[in-house]
Amino acid sequence: MVKDAGASTVRSERRDAAENRQRILNVAIRLFEQHGVEHVSMNQIAAEAQIGSGTLYRRYRNKSELCLDLIKDNVVLLFEDIETYLEQNRSRPPSLRLKGILSLFIRFREKKAQLLTGVEDSSSSQSKTRTRSPIHDELHQLLVELFDEINKREPVHPESAFRADMLLMALSKDAYLFQKEVRGYSPETILEQVCLTFIPPERDN
Repeated sequence: MVKDAGASTVRSERRDAAENRQRILNVAIRLFEQHGVEHVSMNQIAAEAQIGSGTLYRRYRNKSELCLDLIKDNVVLLFEDIETYLEQNRSRPPSLRLKGILSLFIRFREKKAQLLTGVEDSSSSQSKTRTRSPIHDELHQLLVELFDEINKREPVHPESAFRADMLLMALSKDAYLFQKEVRGYSPETILEQVCLTFIPPERDN
């Protein structure tokens, strides 16, 4: 009986935690859509969800983690699409595979702009040094691998990690929105210009 009572308590706690999580996510996405991610505070989310701030912060340390939870299924799909693309195009030159990855990421950025902005904004404000999101780290690794391939064909070239850092900065929220809203470039033009800037042309063997 004692074991049954303990198991029942655990199940009840898990159910309460799951209900709290769903309530937080429902409130957060509604507030983000109404006011924009940058204008919604964690305390506002806690109040609207009718939970204590401590409960919210135990589950999400910052708004970045909350936004990441909201888009995690889409992030999984993004990297599944990238993996499939790379598998289907493994015989193509690394420069073309890199362009394909960037195209998929820009499409993702366009579809999930608000939440991705929340991930980037909250991550970068946690400390004086830029805290990278899991999305950034995963993309960075893929880019470094492709730049390593490209570099084998180039007699003089930047370090792969440096080149990947600069490329991801060019596609970060502030830089991307500047090119769209101030320069007036379309996502397709941004992709083309980024590729021209960071990917050397294929050399004839």
